[in-house]
Order: sequence, then C-alpha cells, then structure tokens
Amino acid sequence: MIKIGFDNEKYLAMQSAKITERIEMFGDKLYLEFGGKLFDDYHASRVLPGFAPDSKIRMLEQLKDKAEILIVINANDIEKNKYRNDLGITYDVDVIRHIDTFRRKGFFVGSVVLTRFAEQPLALAFQKRLENMGIKVYRHYPIDGYPTELEKIVSEEGFGKNEYIATTRPLVVVTAPGPGSGKMATCLSQIYHDFKKGTHSGYAKYETFPVWNLPLNHPVNTAYEAATADLNDMNMIDPFHLDAYGEMAVNYNRDVEIFPVLSAILTKMMGTSPYKSPTDMGVNMAGKCIIDDEVVRYASKQEIIRRYYSALNEARKGLIGKEVVSKIEILMQKMNINIYDRAVVKPALDKAKETGVPCCAIELNDGRIITGKTGPLLGASSAAMLNALKVLGDVDDGIDLVSSTVIEPIQKLKVSHMGSVNPRLHTDEILISLAVSAVTNPVASHVLKQLDKLRGAQFHCTVVLSHVDEATLKKLGIHVTYEPFRSSPRKCVSN
Repeated sequence: MIKIGFDNEKYLAMQSAKITERIEMFGDKLYLEFGGKLFDDYHASRVLPGFAPDSKIRMLEQLKDKAEILIVINANDIEKNKYRNDLGITYDVDVIRHIDTFRRKGFFVGSVVLTRFAEQPLALAFQKRLENMGIKVYRHYPIDGYPTELEKIVSEEGFGKNEYIATTRPLVVVTAPGPGSGKMATCLSQIYHDFKKGTHSGYAKYETFPVWNLPLNHPVNTAYEAATADLNDMNMIDPFHLDAYGEMAVNYNRDVEIFPVLSAILTKMMGTSPYKSPTDMGVNMAGKCIIDDEVVRYASKQEIIRRYYSALNEARKGLIGKEVVSKIEILMQKMNINIYDRAVVKPALDKAKETGVPCCAIELNDGRIITGKTGPLLGASSAAMLNALKVLGDVDDGIDLVSSTVIEPIQKLKVSHMGSVNPRLHTDEILISLAVSAVTNPVASHVLKQLDKLRGAQFHCTVVLSHVDEATLKKLGIHVTYEPFRSSPRKCVSN
C-alpha cells in the first residue's frame, strides 16, 4: 500500500482559487509563467505522494474558459536540437506534443513564440511547420544588455522590437519545453506592449519547487536542489520577503538574483511594482496541502538517492560534469542518507555478488523485495519482473509462465534477422510473450493481471540498463535506478 502524504483534491481547489485571485488583482489580463512540467510532473508525484502527475493541467481545466496557452521556445534550442532527457525528444517535438495534448483536452492554444530569434535555419523551418498546422507564430529577439540595461530593455529598442502577441483571454498560461526558454522575458515584453495600448496586465509565477513555506532544509526542497543540480540552482531564504514582512520564505537563487531587475522593470512600466519579494510573485499552494510530513520527508530522501544514480549515469555518458555528482553527494550528506537507504540497492548487489552475473531487485509496494538474475533466456530485468509478478499472483516460483519453446524462436529472430548481439529477452519482449501465453495459459493470464500492482514499485539493477528496459519499466510506473557500470564492481557495505 503506497502511503499518501499530499491531499491532491485540496490542492486543485486552493490552487485554482489562488490563480483566480491573482487575475482579479490586475484587472484585464494575467501572464502566468508556468515552471516545471505541466502534463507529467513525476518529480512532484514522487516527492509528494498523492500528488497526481497531471495535477497542474487538471487544475487549469477548472479555469479553461478564462485561459489560453502560449508556448515559448528558444530558437537556439531548436538549432542545437536540445532534448528532454526524461522523454528523449527534442524541444521542438515537445512543443508539438504540448499543442496536441492541450487541444485534446479542450484548451485554446493561442500561439507559439520563438525567443532569441536570429534567423536560425532550423527555427525558420519549425515556424513554417507550425504555421502549416494553423498555429500563429511570433518572434522575439535578443536584447543587448538584458536583463541589466533597464533603459534599453524598456524601450522601442528592447521589448518594443518584439512582435506583440495577440491574446484574447484574461489568463495567459506561458509554458515551455524546458528551462532557459524565455518565459519571463516574454511575459514582461507583453506587459510593455499592453501598457502602451492601454491594457492593464500583470505577471505571476507558478513554480511548485522550492516550496516557499517549508523550511529551507526540508527534504522536499533539498530534492529540488538535487533535481536541478546541473543548473546550479540553490535554495535560499528570500531576503526581500524577510525584509518586507519579517517572515521566512524559501526561494531559489535565480529568482532572488533577478528580482531587483524585475522589480525595476515592472516599476518603470507600471509606475510601481506590485511585488515586494520574489516569493510574492508566486501562486504555489502545494505546501499547504501536505497532510503527512513524515511520508513526504521519506519520499523526498528516496528521490535524492534516485537523482544521485541518475547523475552518475549521465556523468558516465559525458552529459554532465562530475561536479554535479559531487553536489548531490553533499546534499545526501546533509540529509544523512546514502545509497543503502534505498532498500533495493543492497539486495541487488548481494545477489550479483552471490551469482557473479548482473542482477536486479524490485521492492513491491508492501515492502517485499524480489530479485532476478541474468540467465540464458532472460535479462536480469525481465527475470526480476516475472518473479515479482509471480509473487503478486501467489504463483509458485517453479512454474514457467512462458515456455522456452516460445522464447527460443524470438531469440533466433533477434540474432539472426534483427542484428541483435544479445539474445536474452528485454522486459517489453517478455511482457509481449506473457500476453501471448495468456491466451491459452490461465496461470499466465492471472499473472499478467498483476501488472498494475507494480506501479510505484522501486527497482535497482547492478549494471547499466538498456534503453528499452528503462523505458518499459518507467511506462509501468516503476521507479528505476541502476549502477553506472557494465559489470558490478561495487561492494556492499552494511550500515
């Protein structure tokens, strides 16, 4: 049974009410910068058990009639084919995914903005593709001296040269495929143009993390630092909020650093800034919906360990520097945790030491831990999954769910015709084989019905997982980590 630490329904009600209140504060229009993942905030669902990954979009559905969507993408990111590590797709493809998902859910997608546009060839091609889809595209240009040269920024040579984005609804949700896309600059540019046209508009920010009304070193906020270690984000006490209200509030370094400039820009455009601190700009109600702090603390510490393993493997690939790993190690020390606080790590490593082959361990939601090892027919991940399904279905371990006479032809197909050097079945292949067997084998059919019970389970492998295995496990809702080695040299040390 997964323990719940967060009241999702309370959150949906409080969050939509807070945003409505902020719209009314400005009168005509609110540009709401959405940080983090909009459709699939799995980080939030992991550190706040009970938070649904689609909570943000469900909350927005309550404001659907008032809202339109504005998607921002940095033209340089298009040119560099920048991609999302979690989904394995480029930013431009993710924009299309956003558009399709919003439209399916009945939202009005007003337009897409290409920021830092400088006639990049791939950005031009992407604009044409969007326009062929019936999407309006606007261009915003680099501003020399942004964000410090105030006089130039708030002028016809700064925001004034950007194309004005025509919007029709009081709430404009500004989102992007990733950080550094230019969401804030887009919002400020719109406010500049609005005020010139006599429209009263405002700006607010919706970031789930860090949670402003939790302590600075709360594991939820530390997990956010671990998640953004490659961006050099750092949580800190908001000094402006403390000075203005005498209250402690947590924010992060980039918002604190930019606030004086942002406040000056808003003052220059509006006559006065509506905010006294970067925390004032936020509308996040997540901290008020935690119902079991201990559950949330435990989940967040587990997330920090998962982020550590993720960083180890990204460093192995050369995608990030070793300093990112070191930063997360420091965070783990601060939280007084290590890899063996992740319950599946030691059993997997012990099994590998005992057998001499790669092994995996799965922790079921009831706390039971199941292992699997590499064999002649199945990889370790596939073996562990079948073993876990047997346990969940109360099926004897000695029963073969998929006959070797079924597996061997698949192996021959992989090696002889599909160029694979590894004949063992991956997790997706064994699941397909199990589904085929279930047609004639009642036991296989019974075991296959247990698959949903693996959602939320923990998984660790003693070697680098294949892309196929990792993707399949994540689709099943299993939280995955693995050692950054092709073989398993790490020795287990009991605490």
